[in-house]
Amino acid sequence: MVKRRPAILVLEDGRTFPGEAYGSVGETFGEAVFNTGMTGYQETLTDPSYHRQVVVQTAPHIGNTGVNGEDDESGRIWVAGYVVRDPARIGSNWRATGGLEDRLATEGVVGISGVDTRALTRHLRERGAMRVGISSIDNDPQSLLARVRQAPQMVGADLSAEVSTAEPYVVEALGEHRFTVAALDLGIKRNVPRRLATRGVTTHVLPASSSIDQMLATGADAIFLSPGPGDPATAAAPVELAREALRRQVPLFGICFGSQILGRALGFGTYKLGYGHRGINQPVLDRVTGKVEVTSHNHGFAVQVPGSGNGAVVPDQVIDTDFGGVRVSHVCLNDNVVEGLRAVDLPAFTVQYHPEAAAGPHDADYLFDRFADLIEGRTHSKGRSNA
Repeated sequence: MVKRRPAILVLEDGRTFPGEAYGSVGETFGEAVFNTGMTGYQETLTDPSYHRQVVVQTAPHIGNTGVNGEDDESGRIWVAGYVVRDPARIGSNWRATGGLEDRLATEGVVGISGVDTRALTRHLRERGAMRVGISSIDNDPQSLLARVRQAPQMVGADLSAEVSTAEPYVVEALGEHRFTVAALDLGIKRNVPRRLATRGVTTHVLPASSSIDQMLATGADAIFLSPGPGDPATAAAPVELAREALRRQVPLFGICFGSQILGRALGFGTYKLGYGHRGINQPVLDRVTGKVEVTSHNHGFAVQVPGSGNGAVVPDQVIDTDFGGVRVSHVCLNDNVVEGLRAVDLPAFTVQYHPEAAAGPHDADYLFDRFADLIEGRTHSKGRSNA
């Protein structure tokens, strides 16, 4: 049996959970959020959207399949801290190249185990996401609480530049090349350009600071706004880029943070959810097809359209904006949060969840086909207008 150091977790409202050190020994702070997925912990840890967040894994057994060199969604672990109940003593899977705890320790991720993560999840559901600290070097709850309350909040946090690529790179289409997409990297996951590649799309991934002219200089047929961390109200430059793309009628697709960026570009507001949507079993209604999809989510903010918020059912009607009509295309069936937008008069749409689903169900994978169809339709119409 591994002998572990004592550790504590302290929320900003003072509630304290004792446990044992897991991963790196030390101290960390961030926003406490919970993920209800029973699989996909490696993809969760390496998702840039979790930057500056302490992730609570509600499922009790974590680390059972170890870690491998194929399932990372970025080049490193991004979570600020990690909370589990029962860590696996031995990772067992034919693809495993190492153990989860060793990976956490190697990358300096401070974690805690032995915590009743379901009780902690219930607390966060009732009180909302909040700042938290984990320490395996200071076991005085009051001392740690004082530092938790000094930590920065997620509201007002501008984080996309901290997770974006420093240099542009290209993910080539698989098979016949059909289209070129320029992706603004606000915290992109690797599976997004992979899903586009299977549709014959070559993706140029550009830094978050890129201009629209730099994006279109790649020869792009369309622009993609990626997922990412932070408060969308701080993302003035990406919002203006999206507005310029709309003015030029460039086909546009946004996911999660990118959906919030496009929402703000259309003139809507954004607001922080009480505890967010994080997990791989969220039911979403696609109003275009009438189908209900089980979907993967990781967002703490949402788009505010007229009539939305506080659990209200969003009317299925055209909303007037500076860029023509817009419809709410997708709605979360748990709480009626806006989960997608579709421009009526321009080639642009978004979803606030993750159709790339790494990890998660593939119900929404068709949205990449919808994006390819949008590009194809726009390309053909441009060809006719130039004839």
